[in-house]
Amino acid sequence: MESVKPLTPEMLCQGCDPSLFPFQTTAELGDLAEVIGQTRAIEAVQFGIGIAQEGYNLFSLGPAGVGKHFIVGQFLKKKAASEPIPPDWCYVNNFEQSQKPHAVRLPPGQGVVLRHDVEQLVEELRSAIPAAFESEDYRTRKQVIETELKERHEKAFEEVRRQGEGKRIGMLRTPTGLVVAPLKGSEVLGSDEYDQLPEAERQRIEADVDDLQRQLQSAMREAPRWEKEGREKVKALIREVTNFAVGHLIDELRKKYTTLPEITRYLEAIKQDVIENVDEFLRPPESPLAALIGIPQRHVPKGSPFFRRYEVNLLVDHSGNHGAPVIYEDNPTYQNLTGKVEYTAQFGALVTDFNFIRPGALHRANGGYLILDARKLLQQPYAWEGLKRALQSSEIRIESLGEMLGIINTVSLEPQRIPLRSKVVLLGERLLYYLLCQYDPEFSDLFKVAADFEDRMERTPESSLLYARLIGTLARQENLLPFDRTAVARVMEQSARLAGDAGKLSTHSRSLLDLLREADYWARVNRREAVCASDVSRAIEAQIRRLDRVRERLQEDIVRGTILIDTEQEKIGQVNGLSVIQLGQFAFGHPSRITARVRLGRGEVVDIEREVELGGPIHSKGVLILSGFLGARYAPDRPLSLSASLVFEQSYGGVEGDSASSAELYALLSALAEAPIRQRFAVTGSVNQQGQVQAIGGVNEKIEGFFDLCKARGLTGEQGALIPASNVKHLMLRHDVVEAVASGKFHVYPIETIDQGIEILTGIAAGERDTSGQFPEGSVNGRVEARLIQLAEKRQQFGQAAQPEPTP
Repeated sequence: MESVKPLTPEMLCQGCDPSLFPFQTTAELGDLAEVIGQTRAIEAVQFGIGIAQEGYNLFSLGPAGVGKHFIVGQFLKKKAASEPIPPDWCYVNNFEQSQKPHAVRLPPGQGVVLRHDVEQLVEELRSAIPAAFESEDYRTRKQVIETELKERHEKAFEEVRRQGEGKRIGMLRTPTGLVVAPLKGSEVLGSDEYDQLPEAERQRIEADVDDLQRQLQSAMREAPRWEKEGREKVKALIREVTNFAVGHLIDELRKKYTTLPEITRYLEAIKQDVIENVDEFLRPPESPLAALIGIPQRHVPKGSPFFRRYEVNLLVDHSGNHGAPVIYEDNPTYQNLTGKVEYTAQFGALVTDFNFIRPGALHRANGGYLILDARKLLQQPYAWEGLKRALQSSEIRIESLGEMLGIINTVSLEPQRIPLRSKVVLLGERLLYYLLCQYDPEFSDLFKVAADFEDRMERTPESSLLYARLIGTLARQENLLPFDRTAVARVMEQSARLAGDAGKLSTHSRSLLDLLREADYWARVNRREAVCASDVSRAIEAQIRRLDRVRERLQEDIVRGTILIDTEQEKIGQVNGLSVIQLGQFAFGHPSRITARVRLGRGEVVDIEREVELGGPIHSKGVLILSGFLGARYAPDRPLSLSASLVFEQSYGGVEGDSASSAELYALLSALAEAPIRQRFAVTGSVNQQGQVQAIGGVNEKIEGFFDLCKARGLTGEQGALIPASNVKHLMLRHDVVEAVASGKFHVYPIETIDQGIEILTGIAAGERDTSGQFPEGSVNGRVEARLIQLAEKRQQFGQAAQPEPTP
């Protein structure tokens, strides 16, 4: 087998040559107008905002920090600027059913005008109506009606009185009303005198009194009807006068809105209501004391609270807009989305009216675009269901959550629903998008367009120049110092490292912008006119320094011998594995001791981590693969008769991932072959059942973690790390690691198979089967096979010894 050569320094980090840039600083570069590295997402966004069919709302998915909000917002604003301004929306009083206010659509900018016009109208009416009723004409006509009524009363009673005089019977007014009585001269005939009259005279008087009494009662019965007719005439006069005072003012305003039938109908409703409630316009203004103990003055127009009924509640005003609105709601609660009805306290009770209706984000974005954070939306009770209901029905319904849940029994409003025509864009992580697709059957019908944002892009000479322009654009936008070409090259190297691939560049705009800002800070500290590579490097080091307390503690414990990790000598069944610890935004490599022990058994490879429930499913899968590899390679025609145990020594937390499976196999092979492993090496990589070493993640951090330990103990020139050959293209190691490799103090070996790795670790040839199917004697594979055959024979002997002797 051909020996594996360590990687050259050039293969450990694909640097960026500053001399390839045709500029001195980014100040010479023009601004970058296009978005780089997001071709697929941009195509989806353009399609999503271009198609006008229902259900084609967008879900922008990708990791946080790649600039989804900014990029989508830029495209939406550009598209919205060329679209018409949507109408204004107002709520006005429904004079017939006040609990069901009307929604009124107005041309953009006309809502403010209507509100002002109605306010002016009411003010003019409050002056014009009292003036009309104080006019001489009104007083005269009212006096005529009153005089006519009085004359009818007097005429009727005068007729009764006149007839009574002819019959010597008078009409008297008493505390109980009018009565008739016989007279003697001008005086009422006394009872004694009446009794002395002849019988015939008394009968005549009684008959005349009864007749006049009936006439009087008849006249009195007619009096209420005359009074009612008088009141009707006064009401008709009031209506006529009111109509005269109101009509010309409203007719003049109606001419202004002849093209808006809804407004003309509303003005007519105002006219009729003013006529019906003219008394309110004639009352004196409310006293300060009444206002103090009555209705609060917030939202109350001048004068009596009665006049709130004529206000215009301007819900959505587009008077200052240019194009369609683009709204981002950062707190998407149910009421912040769909609107709400507020209440105010009066004498211990909650009351409301149409003026307390408040708009939601859907109202403000109606006719335009609404951007929401999917995670925040789903965290708010009923907000997701409210949004879906609005999109499905294409209308906005304002409904109180308390009323929906039956918590509040206060009489509320039922505002007229408003038609919805808006494009909604959700921003979220990929996992959130896939979960919604899986568990919400309505989601795919409402959000048909997925804009999937990349977190990395290809690294080519062309893309590198675009990336330099991006750096220059961000520097100008953030008022940073220009970056010279050495700084740009250093930023690109760090970008490739963040992308985890030497052939890629990170599109994580948040990380890039943070690095630019911090490099600018250090450049200003050093009083430079432009940011250079050393400023970028110092910013990177400072970022690590702020977060590497745990890494330093772990390394200190290893160096002091608290955590046992050998970097010298040779040990059987023991190997240094490499893992990555992720703490927030900081990841670092950490060596771990992996040991294996074998004995006679039933072919079981026991993962101690799994047995104590510290190993995750992927790690357990990697261990189970080892059994398949051992059985297929060394015991294809005999039972696998070993019992092996594998463990991460001094591991007190969970273990997940299969990147240590190759190291575990090396330890297991070492224990079977009794071939000691050189502890100056550390290993990472997963393995399949064919014995091929597969790529893993975090390769840079893993190598650097072991390098830092070796450097702390002293580099000997023999130490190194074994990585999968398929990970070589991902290497973007620190400069100090590359320098150590260049000087021969550290080595990195690319491994394709387990055989290659075990040769480097043990210094013993792995061995390949010859034509007869046998491994070379003394090779690692030969020794492993011999040990497994030995264990199988012992197991067979134990099995025969355990069988009972046959009965003769």
